[in-house]
Amino acid sequence: MFSGSIPALVTPFRDGGFDEAAFRALVDWQIESGSSALVPCGTTGENSTLSNAEHHRVIEVCVEQAAGRVPVIAGCGSNDTMNALLHMNFSKKSGAAAALVVAPYYNRPSQEGLIAHFSYLVENNDLPIVLYNVPGRTVTDIQPETVCELATRFPDRIVAIKDASGDLSRVTDHRMGIGKDFCQLSGDDELALPFNAAGGVGCISVTANVAPKLCAEFQAACAANDLTESRRLNDLLYPLHYAMFEDSSPGPCKYALSKVMPAIANELRLPLVPCSEAAMKAVDEALVHAGLA
Repeated sequence: MFSGSIPALVTPFRDGGFDEAAFRALVDWQIESGSSALVPCGTTGENSTLSNAEHHRVIEVCVEQAAGRVPVIAGCGSNDTMNALLHMNFSKKSGAAAALVVAPYYNRPSQEGLIAHFSYLVENNDLPIVLYNVPGRTVTDIQPETVCELATRFPDRIVAIKDASGDLSRVTDHRMGIGKDFCQLSGDDELALPFNAAGGVGCISVTANVAPKLCAEFQAACAANDLTESRRLNDLLYPLHYAMFEDSSPGPCKYALSKVMPAIANELRLPLVPCSEAAMKAVDEALVHAGLA
């Protein structure tokens, strides 16, 4: 269903509010640069600092500006099942192609709780779901057996996973347990090359915010099984992947965007603050290495 380079879009702010004009420009630039889908209101989009009204407006603007050129996978995750359903209902109405739903954070549900959570969402909204597993942020880990159970139980509804577990063996676990057609997307830019080699088909990416054309070319080379070109592009992007996390994300990403796309302000919402001088230096060096500065 989904493949290629899929940016987890930042949410631009200016003077404390959602900068709609800058976001629309970002959406256009991403599509023109070869991004194959868009994810608004994910972790990189600072969704945890958005009111529900803001969250829904960001999704609405993304779908409106994309105008059918690429699918929109709306960030709908919450630690509250009913709030996740609220986001899914709005995203469905707005024309999103799918919902990205993270494992509920803070609550620390059991695997049985995760199955109940995702089953409830499937049974109460027909928007396809991309599971999002990022235990480094949520603490809760969607185990491979749980992914396989959900995808087998709801084959037309649990359609993909964004896997940011950092465990590359899970790509094969999912292939063996579900089948080779289950859509697996890396959630870690720096692991995208081996992830694709193991059976992945793309990446929901932080770096693609800043280097959309290079990330799209990298994913295209992977899809073409062109290992030489994949490695070349991966080498160009690799320092940038790490620079994006030299400080709390998306601080370095917004700083980098302010350099390559000045319409985006280097502004975050508390408790996040602009990245450190050391992180800025790492970003500057990585942009030069990638030929972007």
